[in-house]
Amino acid sequence: MLTILGFTMIATFLVLIMLKKMSPIAALVLIPALFCVFVGKGAHLGDYVIDGVTGLAPTAAMLMFAIVYFGVMIDVGLFDPIVRGILKFCKADPLRIVVGTALLAAIVSLDGDGSTTFMITVSAMYPLYKRLKMSLVVMTGVAAMANGVMNTLPWGGPTARAATALKLDASDIFVPMIPALAVGLVFVIALSYVLGRRERKRLGVLTLDEALVEEKESETVLVGAGTTGTTGSAAGTTGTTGGGKGNASLPENPHGPEDSDDDGFRVLDPERPTLRPKLYWFNALLTVTLLTAMIMEWLPIPVLFLLGAALALTVNFPHMPDQKARLAAHAENVLNVSGMVFAAAVFTGVLKGTGMVDHMARWLVDNIPDGMGPHMAFVTGLLSLPLTYFMSNDGFYFGVLPVLAEAGQAHGVSSLEIARASLVGQPLHMSSPLVPAVYVLVGMAKVEFGDHTRFVVKWACLTCLVILAAGMLFGII
Repeated sequence: MLTILGFTMIATFLVLIMLKKMSPIAALVLIPALFCVFVGKGAHLGDYVIDGVTGLAPTAAMLMFAIVYFGVMIDVGLFDPIVRGILKFCKADPLRIVVGTALLAAIVSLDGDGSTTFMITVSAMYPLYKRLKMSLVVMTGVAAMANGVMNTLPWGGPTARAATALKLDASDIFVPMIPALAVGLVFVIALSYVLGRRERKRLGVLTLDEALVEEKESETVLVGAGTTGTTGSAAGTTGTTGGGKGNASLPENPHGPEDSDDDGFRVLDPERPTLRPKLYWFNALLTVTLLTAMIMEWLPIPVLFLLGAALALTVNFPHMPDQKARLAAHAENVLNVSGMVFAAAVFTGVLKGTGMVDHMARWLVDNIPDGMGPHMAFVTGLLSLPLTYFMSNDGFYFGVLPVLAEAGQAHGVSSLEIARASLVGQPLHMSSPLVPAVYVLVGMAKVEFGDHTRFVVKWACLTCLVILAAGMLFGII
């Protein structure tokens, strides 16, 4: 009974948000509360919610202060050179922009933190997508898949959890998986190329006057859209054929407060008063130190971002009114993300507290045919897709993986193979409604979670299957 109710609760949640019948926050709170009553444990709802909130409180704190920290770094211009470099490569070609999104997300994912990756990627790419009227779900989908592949790094979380749960060495799990994961990353980049071609066909391509771009590069934020920081002139762009709509041209960007579509450009305006060029190397060193401390685990991540945000605000904006203004500027993102995390805590708290997760996992394991025993690594790879999507990494790696490994060992399949196969589902996992970082992604990109889910699930599943096939082909799994 709990198994059926668990799957029904998850299916109800996904259907309602994808059909936009409920907001994600409302669905995350009301649906599990209702099902908790159905299970007959409504009296314990408070305990389940408190347990869920307690478990996710450090994550919510980390996200809150990480948003403030990276928001301040964006305000003061730390990422402007990265943005200019990417935009110079992307120019105004939708194909290059989508490929650039995948590359940027993959590179930034080296820090092992999905929230950081999404904040930097969206901050850099959002202005381009908005200015060229590209599909924002393409940006969120590509970024989530690239981060999902890179999330398997030993310091990213899943590999460490698998190693801990099965008492294995993380390097023994990860290093042999590198060829298969590399194939997965290449597939994401190839997929971004295909999606970029679609966008190019739909929107057209712009050709730039390179001489003017080089002359204005020091003043231009959007190199490739012909938007200068002082005049907003679009004179440097000329439309050429690109399929779809044929000739394309970009509207001027007056940087006026009434132009809601150009929010990203005002944020990255090279003349904005929040820039701190004299403190650039201090901010760069502070960020590198913060990321190093996070990777080396010198302090808990929430504490690191709390200290980093306080230090960044104090040094860059020593006057109290300026600090209040920066906090107010990022308050919407902080509230949206932290609110979503605490709402998700209700969902996970009820799933775990009522025992639904345990029953769902046991049902799946028990229904594996006996003939599949010698192929338990392959089975684990397939199961990692739905299981890591419908439950947290902790639930899967510490609750389900040991059972799968034990079943595999009974048929001569090593725990190492099972552990490697368990990483296959991560490209899909990063878009799970139970992953707090995905709310950073869709929140900053101003994309409905349901729209993101509808777009990304099929491509993420395909990416997972490519990694699984590559692992089997190379004899890794």
